[in-house]
Amino acid sequence: MNQAATSSQTLGADLRALRKARGLTLTDMAETLGRSVGWLSQVERDLSEPSITDLRHMARTLGVSVSMLFSHAPAPTHEAGYVVRNGARRPIGSGEAGLVEELLSPDLTDDFEMVHSTFQPHSRIGEEVTRPTQEVGYLISGKLDLVISGKRFTIHPGDSFRIRGEPFEWINPYDHPAVVIWVIAPPVY
Repeated sequence: MNQAATSSQTLGADLRALRKARGLTLTDMAETLGRSVGWLSQVERDLSEPSITDLRHMARTLGVSVSMLFSHAPAPTHEAGYVVRNGARRPIGSGEAGLVEELLSPDLTDDFEMVHSTFQPHSRIGEEVTRPTQEVGYLISGKLDLVISGKRFTIHPGDSFRIRGEPFEWINPYDHPAVVIWVIAPPVY
């Protein structure tokens, strides 16, 4: 098996990608965690395994759910780093606002990530979000209302949209779930 495929599916590779996507140096993150740069470097190279408490602190620092760091479904050796099977997607977030997300990308080491998002009926984000990203979405089913930079749009199946670092919010006031394939660069989860 090729070395890139092996290393790209690891917790350490994902932690490194998330840290870099947030513009944090090893020193920045180590100081925030109260750990040494050497220890963090070893974790990112999968030479040391963080404790559950360390993972909680890392998740908080990186702005991701702990489940995102725990949920590493192993892929068959010949598929690792290439294929994500339907039942092996990593869940993202808590689903509290009525949004259920799963990572479609094999890992977080690319310049972008793909996410399968299901917006439950009669749900909304609750507050406007602005991220330093470029995002494109494609609605597979249902309907979804988006407010991007104060402009409201109703998205229908087959429609796509783009958000470039602008404030946005989502609302599903409808009776059916809305399913969106979302591409985000750089990765934020």
